[in-house]
Amino acid sequence: MKSSIRLHWLVGYLVLAPLSALAQTTWQPIEQIQTYPITGDSGIDLYASIGQRGPKVGREVRAIAHTNFKLTWTRKYEPQPGGACTLVSAKPKLIITYLLPRPASPLSPDLKRKWDIFITGVRKHEQVHGVIIVDMVREIERVSVGLSAANDPKCSKVRADLQAKLGEISKAQRKRSSDFDRMEMSEGGNVHQLILNLVNGR
Repeated sequence: MKSSIRLHWLVGYLVLAPLSALAQTTWQPIEQIQTYPITGDSGIDLYASIGQRGPKVGREVRAIAHTNFKLTWTRKYEPQPGGACTLVSAKPKLIITYLLPRPASPLSPDLKRKWDIFITGVRKHEQVHGVIIVDMVREIERVSVGLSAANDPKCSKVRADLQAKLGEISKAQRKRSSDFDRMEMSEGGNVHQLILNLVNGR
């Protein structure tokens, strides 16, 4: 499952940050950071390099960064007296991977200052995507444990009921991420300002 921020041509971005502020639960997400190299001696050159080398989202659109996650579950279904079946436990394993640009060569002090502001903002933005993903997994966990279906000795009905709920939760997560991206990328939004600062130095 993938989540990414998209802007046509060079206008693409994604951000990252740790999820340490999340409430303690019996499980924690695993975070990974990957980078891809870019080159340039100015803000506009770095941004152009991102447009050429950034991760593809679709056939023609590239992004500045990309958030990918892998989610697997260990579930335990138990037949109940009377023929019902109940999902008694559901433990997730969530791996979130952030792909971010990284200059391949040392930058001049002034350019490094602008770059640091840019990438820090990108990371903060991506932290929100990470939180949205974790919230989705917690909601799945909430609706899973205790889910039961009557007259279901083979536990097939309860599995189908769960799949229907998962579809709605996943749809809500995608919409929440999309709405956040739309706000951040709009004119005057946080990401828009980050790009202007990198390219124009203002």
